Amino acid sequence: MPMVINASVAELPAGLVADVAGVDVPTFGHFLESGFPDPQIRRLAGTGRMTGRALTVRITAPDSTLVHQITSMLSPGDVLVVDTGGDTRHAPVGGVVGHALAAAGAVGVVIDGACTDIATLRELGLSVYARGTSALTTKLHGIDTGGINVPVTCGGTPVEPGFLVAGDDNGVLLASADDVAAVLDAARASDAAEPATVERLHAGTKLPDISAAGRIIAGLGVGG
Repeated sequence: MPMVINASVAELPAGLVADVAGVDVPTFGHFLESGFPDPQIRRLAGTGRMTGRALTVRITAPDSTLVHQITSMLSPGDVLVVDTGGDTRHAPVGGVVGHALAAAGAVGVVIDGACTDIATLRELGLSVYARGTSALTTKLHGIDTGGINVPVTCGGTPVEPGFLVAGDDNGVLLASADDVAAVLDAARASDAAEPATVERLHAGTKLPDISAAGRIIAGLGVGG
C-alpha cells in the first residue's frame, strides 16, 4: 500500500485527559476488556501516569522515515504510537527521536517493537513503552509504504489516531474517547472506594464477603 500521510487528528473532548489522569490505569481494566496491548509492551522509561492523545505511525521495517516526519506533527500532550509491522529487532526510537518528541511537548511513546538509547530516553522524562531495547536501529530508506495518522495495531490492539492513551507502571490503555468516557464514572467510584475496602480487610472482613465472590459461589450451589 502506498505511503499515506494525514495531517489532521481530532482533539480529545475537553477535560477528558485530566479526568483520566486521576484514575489508576488498572482500574480501567475492571471495566474494559479491549484496549490493552500485549503486556510484553512495558514501561522502560518515565514515571507517574501518562495520559494524552494518540498520534499513530505505521512503518515498514527497517525504515524510520515516517517516524522522523511525525515528530514535526506532534502537539504538546500527545503520545506517539508506533506500529513496526511486527519487527522487534530494529529500534525506530532512540535518543535523537526522543529529543524531538520532548521538544514537541509529547508526553510519551508506545512502540510495538524495540527502542534504543534507553539512558537518554530516561533522562528526557518521556514515558516509553516498548518490548525491549536493541542496538540495531532503523534507517532512512524512504520506502514508499506505511502511514502517518492511519489505523495501526499495537500489541494486537487496534489503535485509531486520536485515541486516548493512558499508561503507568502497570501497562498502557489505548482506547477511543467514547469507550473511556463510558466507564469513567465507574472507574472513579472504584478508586474512591478502595481505601475503605482495604480498611475493612485489615479489620477482619474477608474479601469474598466484600466483593460478592461469596454470594456468586453460593448462587452456584457449590459447597465448601
